[in-house]
Amino acid sequence: MCLTVKQINLTSDPGINTQATTRIKWGPTPVDAVDRHPPFLPRRRRKQETFPTGAITLLHTFGKRCARNALEIAQYYRVFIDFFVLRGLVKSTGMAKLQGFEFWRKTLKEARFVVAPMVDQSELAWRLLSRRHGAQLCYTPMLHAQVFVRDANYRRENLYNELCEEDRPLITQFCANDPEVFLQAALLAQDYCDAIDLNLGCPQMIAKRGHYGVFLQDEWELLEKMVRLANEKLSVPITCKIRVFKEIEKTVRYAQMLEKAGCQLLTVHGRTKDQKGAMTGIANWEHIRAVRKAVNIPVFANGNIQHLSDVERCIQETGVQGVMSAEGNLHNPALFEGCSPPVWEMAEEYLEVVQRHPPCTLSYVRAHLFKLWHHTLQIHQDLREELAKVKNLEGLAGVSKQLRLRCQEEIAKGKDVEEKEGGLPFPHWICQPYVRPEPKEPVANGNSHGSEVKKTVCQKRALEDSDGTADTLSKNKQKKRSRNPHKNFCPEQKPKYIKCEQCGNPKGNKCVFNLCRGCCKKKAYKEVADCPSHGLRFKTKAEKQKAEEDERRQDGRKADGTKEDERKEGLATKTERSSSSPPPPPDPNPELQVQSKTPLPL
Repeated sequence: MCLTVKQINLTSDPGINTQATTRIKWGPTPVDAVDRHPPFLPRRRRKQETFPTGAITLLHTFGKRCARNALEIAQYYRVFIDFFVLRGLVKSTGMAKLQGFEFWRKTLKEARFVVAPMVDQSELAWRLLSRRHGAQLCYTPMLHAQVFVRDANYRRENLYNELCEEDRPLITQFCANDPEVFLQAALLAQDYCDAIDLNLGCPQMIAKRGHYGVFLQDEWELLEKMVRLANEKLSVPITCKIRVFKEIEKTVRYAQMLEKAGCQLLTVHGRTKDQKGAMTGIANWEHIRAVRKAVNIPVFANGNIQHLSDVERCIQETGVQGVMSAEGNLHNPALFEGCSPPVWEMAEEYLEVVQRHPPCTLSYVRAHLFKLWHHTLQIHQDLREELAKVKNLEGLAGVSKQLRLRCQEEIAKGKDVEEKEGGLPFPHWICQPYVRPEPKEPVANGNSHGSEVKKTVCQKRALEDSDGTADTLSKNKQKKRSRNPHKNFCPEQKPKYIKCEQCGNPKGNKCVFNLCRGCCKKKAYKEVADCPSHGLRFKTKAEKQKAEEDERRQDGRKADGTKEDERKEGLATKTERSSSSPPPPPDPNPELQVQSKTPLPL
């Protein structure tokens, strides 16, 4: 059964295309489900409106009456939309899905300047600010597919509440490692964006623990299944964001595999899995150029973008369709305009957008202000601490205003544009990129003679000198040293712990089982035993519980005995009363008694 439906645009729910006609295919189960309207829908309207799919979709079964109170109907059915879409009961089979370059030209409007997906950073307010200053396409922050499917509040806070007519085109990015979970999350999100992106480029430790992002790049069979399934089931295109391998040939085969599976747009970050943190280094555009030549879908480049000139140079050297920026955009939202405005102008405009489009998490706003004011906060450390402590939006705006006043005082005192701080290309109050410092060379640790140590690529911080001076310690270790001056940071001099017999973790010094706390807890629970060193009292608690049960049982017996005694005493009392009562007096006239027993004649 196919029914023609129509989507209508509401001023209170922007971002929905007008005059878009699709066809909805209903199976046997959803027809019955649609006929049974939810109990909270008023009975007088149950025969006038029908089940909407997507944002606001009304069946043309009852004519123009269906469009009445559309916003209220959408609010009623928001939960039911998710329920039916998740279970595949409603499937959109409308206009043909755009693919490849046609998708890039028509839906993305040939976007060249792209704001990258950034966790807790590319929220609605920041996307709108970036669009005001030249960005043509934005991504949502990376969303966790499993949480998105499971938690309705997570969906509402991270996508549903961030609908805005100005925020298009928009691509929603998910991290996932299960094809079905990824598909379910994408089905819930496809009506609120223009494409779904699979994150295959996150190199952080949390991605390694969760087994997603770039740590899936060697599991080609799994990735092919995820992309193919999403491409077959979704009504919007599927895109991917990847990192490169060290070998150009392997990177090219990787991109071709994703294209063959159904990827319609590929973003290539020109860094490897190990290039992160202090070892970020320079992105390799040769890999991106090789991928662009090898595939027949649009390609975006990511990496080494700090100014608008870098964007133009990247497009010219690699031949990509667009360029994506992450850190460059965070430190200068006007990067795609080719200008570097004063920091306070961007900060004040961002705070104004935040107030116009609430709610916005305070930690997101604080993080953006730290990025914008990064170079200035290196000088005004007192305001840096204050910015970290304030608890509301007004407090953040107040600190930003103080920073602006201090910068303007410096300008008035004669610190003109020619004066630079710390080798910066511009004065610290101008929006400019942040360049990561090169990692320090590793030095000897635990040897006063300073023996040579092999350099390792993955080393993030320089190791400590043998004397443990403060300038060789990380900030975290310096804080620990200030709290405990005698703390030892040399791994060779740290005490050696005896390992647990089962898992290898350090065992408890006085554990009765010679195990770590985790293994000890399992064994003590299984054997109903105690371990005082780990504070485990299973045996004690069991004995106490048994004693309480015995006491209750004994009290119950006593109570039953008391009731039995009371019952016996009551029976004895009744017996005594009946025996002690005098017999009834005899009838004085026996003749009358005999006469009363004779029956009366009828």
